[in-house]
Amino acid sequence: MKMRVRKAVFPAAGLGTRFLPATKAQPKEMLPLVDKPIIQYGVEEALASGCDQIIIITGRGKTAIEDHFDVSYELEKMLEERGKTELLSIVRQISDMIHVAYVRQKEAMGLGHAVLMARELVGNEPFAVLLADDVIDAEKPCLKQMMEVFEESQCSIIATQEVNGPAISSYGVLDAQRIEGKFQNRAFDVRNLVEKPRQEDAPSNLAIIGRYILTPTIFETLERTPLGAGGELQLTDGLRGLLSGGEKIYGYTFEGKRHDAGDKLGFLKATVEFALKRADLGPAFAEYLRTLKVEGAFEAA
Repeated sequence: MKMRVRKAVFPAAGLGTRFLPATKAQPKEMLPLVDKPIIQYGVEEALASGCDQIIIITGRGKTAIEDHFDVSYELEKMLEERGKTELLSIVRQISDMIHVAYVRQKEAMGLGHAVLMARELVGNEPFAVLLADDVIDAEKPCLKQMMEVFEESQCSIIATQEVNGPAISSYGVLDAQRIEGKFQNRAFDVRNLVEKPRQEDAPSNLAIIGRYILTPTIFETLERTPLGAGGELQLTDGLRGLLSGGEKIYGYTFEGKRHDAGDKLGFLKATVEFALKRADLGPAFAEYLRTLKVEGAFEAA
């Protein structure tokens, strides 16, 4: 019987130091792209891909995430009394979205450690991992595309995209060979993974993006994996352990546009692009942008 992915894990215990001081008192996952927090885009992607259980790995100072997906009786009562039915529907849609479970990570010890924290709730079945920082705008959700590959391959899948030039050094990179004639030629057989190599040492231009489908074997492998850089348990090291244990891993170049919302410039670009796509905001915002004297702004900078 083929395995099916039902659970999605969101590591969200990081400190978000790149967005200080905004993240001093609120989680970076709650920073809004237009009017919706970053993490909600990922949760909606998981839902649209067929996951019905969400597991969020939180830490100190992350209660705003739990509050966001919880029922807000006072707010709903106020909106109902004031006849603001459209806003009431939006608020209820968030809390009614799905079943969300939380696991507290007492100390941020790397992505591998965050994934390992989900072991009891995931159990012995395959699961997805989504990094909220990577917001992927796609006609067919990125995770759904990966699930279709998983349904046939039944092996771990890593989302990847081509990154050229020096920027490749900021990513985990795949050493992989394209699987010809299958999966629209978008899948790769992974032979090795290298974390943040120098440009000249990178085995390819296939960068790892924050979407994974993992088999439950990853938990045993991570338990045996020694701590890596910075005294943290790296997911990349655990995936390398899967390969050495004889498991297959596929890379998949998804269709869609990825926004790095964990980077200030990427966050600003995503905000502009998502705002322009909105029917209620796009036309007026586009008109405003046309009035900006961009060249003058560059000269002033």
